[in-house]
Amino acid sequence: MTTTKSSRALVTGASSGIGAVYADRLAKRGYNLTLVARDVGRLEAAAEAIAASHDVEVETLAADLGSLSDIADVVAHLRGDESITLLVNCAGVSPHGTTAISAADELDQLIAINVNALHALSIAAAQVFGVRGAGGIINVGSVTSLMPEQFNPSYVASKAFVLALTQSLAAEYAATNIRFQAVLPGLTRTALFERSGVDISTLPAHMMMEAGDLVDAALRGYDLGETVTIPSLEDETLWGNQEAARMALAPYLSLARPASRYA
Repeated sequence: MTTTKSSRALVTGASSGIGAVYADRLAKRGYNLTLVARDVGRLEAAAEAIAASHDVEVETLAADLGSLSDIADVVAHLRGDESITLLVNCAGVSPHGTTAISAADELDQLIAINVNALHALSIAAAQVFGVRGAGGIINVGSVTSLMPEQFNPSYVASKAFVLALTQSLAAEYAATNIRFQAVLPGLTRTALFERSGVDISTLPAHMMMEAGDLVDAALRGYDLGETVTIPSLEDETLWGNQEAARMALAPYLSLARPASRYA
């Protein structure tokens, strides 16, 4: 990933966790930054820390990505700033348990942030970068999109959307110089667990990755040109086999006659 001094990355969810690490690592690579988050105090503190550590320009954009009007403001900023060459969608929330105990407004907020905001920004960036002829979009999803039986259905579905959207955009813009990457973390040590009411000490230590290791691996995957990066996956042929099996279904997914078992 090469940058010029005028290159700027817009990072959502940048005040803490994975988003904050992305901001730091991108600044280290020479990107100027536009940091987006809801908590103004933490956002300003993160911006000050990065500006003090790296010779880059850091601006902040306070926004609640659960709000349609705030999403529109960030989209407008993205479309209007020609220096932005990279979008990193890190903002996300998780539920406080199963569907049975989740409040409807909590799940609505989850979809607004995990799906609506990411979708609006990804489409806007793809359109803008398409006109310019270059750019990059990194969308942070989750490995739960590959094992929907293991977690809250609304959360899993939101992360499946991230994966499908990124893969489809990559296919649509394959002939361009736009780069697309879906990053699928497993358990990662961030404050997300505390905010979701989960005691992180109860989770298996051997499954918990540090946020810095996650982002470093994800950026290396981006450098390698991966459309889908699973940072903990040692044997990459397993993903290749999964994708080959999925593609093998293609000739049978839309035919004029029902399968014989439905006769």
